[in-house]
Amino acid sequence: MTRKILYNVLSLLIILIVSCSTPPDKTTIDQRAKLALREVGNTLLVENQDSTSLVLPVKVLEPFKYELSFENVLAFDPALINSAVRTSFEKASLPINYRVEVIQCSNGEVGYSYEIFRKSENNIVPCRGRLFPEGCYKVQVYFTKIDNVFAIKDVLFYALVSAILGFLVLVFYSRYVSYHREDDLEDTSLLGTFRFYPEQNKLVKEAKDIPLSRKECELLEILVANLNLVVKREELTKKVWEDNGVIVSRSLDTYISKLRKKLQEDESIKITNVHGVGYKLEIV
Repeated sequence: MTRKILYNVLSLLIILIVSCSTPPDKTTIDQRAKLALREVGNTLLVENQDSTSLVLPVKVLEPFKYELSFENVLAFDPALINSAVRTSFEKASLPINYRVEVIQCSNGEVGYSYEIFRKSENNIVPCRGRLFPEGCYKVQVYFTKIDNVFAIKDVLFYALVSAILGFLVLVFYSRYVSYHREDDLEDTSLLGTFRFYPEQNKLVKEAKDIPLSRKECELLEILVANLNLVVKREELTKKVWEDNGVIVSRSLDTYISKLRKKLQEDESIKITNVHGVGYKLEIV
């Protein structure tokens, strides 16, 4: 049972990790990209000491390609764009591979561009030190590769949550098993090296079940309750047979013989025949 629970917890963990590792859908990227680019636009305006003009709505030019534009003209430092885009994209958990192009409104020419890759040594970032004069510019961003970028932080978070849930499941399961084991032990009697389960009609020795018939179980239960005491034949036959409307002659001796065979693995347990009186269960 424990193995089965561990398997289920592990399966849940794998499902969560796989689901969190799948590439994000376009709608999610669109929403995050628009928010991140508006933050980039605000950073550029603040740098230009412009607190009144607007960052225009971000446009989706094609799948995973976006355009940021402004109400008024502005000047910009390429280093500032690099820093603002990187910071905003990291906060929004956007894809790591992207290309940025600054387009001049007057002629549609690319005034500045750079490209970022997962491996930083592959980055292409020219013209770091040249400032661009005041003018009308549009910033276009294209995600060149969509992968599981939402990823690492989310995966670690869900993995941690899954591990905690798995631990709690095991803790509660252990307590449940312990609780029911205590209940089971309350309904048992220790008989030498055997454990006697009268409600389940069985003896248990070293995890081996030894089944008892109902009559065997009733006889043993009476003998255990009167350990080391002689129980008269009349009392045994009355409680086991006559109370059930059945009167027998030699049945008692037959069932006592069966019990002796089932208890013979423990030599310290003896069912002694007190001639003419009855039987006595002894543990020596």
